[in-house]
Amino acid sequence: MAEQQPRPILITGAGRRIGLALAHHFLQQRQPVIVSYRTPYPAIDGLREAGALCLQADFSSDDGILTFAEAVKSHTDGLRAIIHNASDWMAEKPGVPLSTVINRMMQIHVHAPYLLNHALEALLRGHGHAASDIIHITDYVVERGSDKHIAYAASKAALDNMTRSFARKLAPEVKVNAIAPSLIMFNEGDDEAYRQQALDKSLMKIAPGEKEISDLIDYLFTSRYVTGRSFAVDGCRAPASGRRPRRPARGWFSSPAVRSTAPASANGRRMIPVKYHSDSR
Repeated sequence: MAEQQPRPILITGAGRRIGLALAHHFLQQRQPVIVSYRTPYPAIDGLREAGALCLQADFSSDDGILTFAEAVKSHTDGLRAIIHNASDWMAEKPGVPLSTVINRMMQIHVHAPYLLNHALEALLRGHGHAASDIIHITDYVVERGSDKHIAYAASKAALDNMTRSFARKLAPEVKVNAIAPSLIMFNEGDDEAYRQQALDKSLMKIAPGEKEISDLIDYLFTSRYVTGRSFAVDGCRAPASGRRPRRPARGWFSSPAVRSTAPASANGRRMIPVKYHSDSR
């Protein structure tokens, strides 16, 4: 009986930085890799030489996204995972229509993963319980927002929300999780003053490098239970000014007058479970 070949991992936006590092990471594990790229950076040639299937794609239109999906299906009848790393950046600034900014951010960060997840669903299913994965690469601004880059933050927040929706839709065959990084690595042109300012924003005071992301994805791939979650990789950045600490969804609150069946605390008082309104959905 012929040995079954491993299913490819699809990585969008793999021409540089995190996507490029992830592609090489999985190739070193002898895992077949398919990548999309928009700009033919020199690193794409290196990926081809290493054995990756590199497909140029234009996600600026829905037709371009669906054309790419058909190209993927022409090369494989199964996928081990999709890692949505393709990203774009456009700030609100004078002279650029706000509708242009929000439409461009939503096109790359929402339309592309939404359409690809639907178009390639059949390639992820049919391989067993928790046998496939989808990873959405979001951003730490999903939690805190951004007064200077509202469209970017909103589009990444939409992607974060889609994580839970697709987790519901595709379970238990496919696990769907999000990773929300902040500063992972610097660009070559970043000066020392900027680097120090950026490092000071987190408790850990380092730019950890792409391995933090690949290690986390390795864990998520091996898990047979974790789905519908977002994982912050931000060194515990300080919260936005004036932000209140998040209240837990459920808690045990001390009360002297409760049923005897409630567990006792260290001071002898009984504890009663409280369900907040946020749980009632």
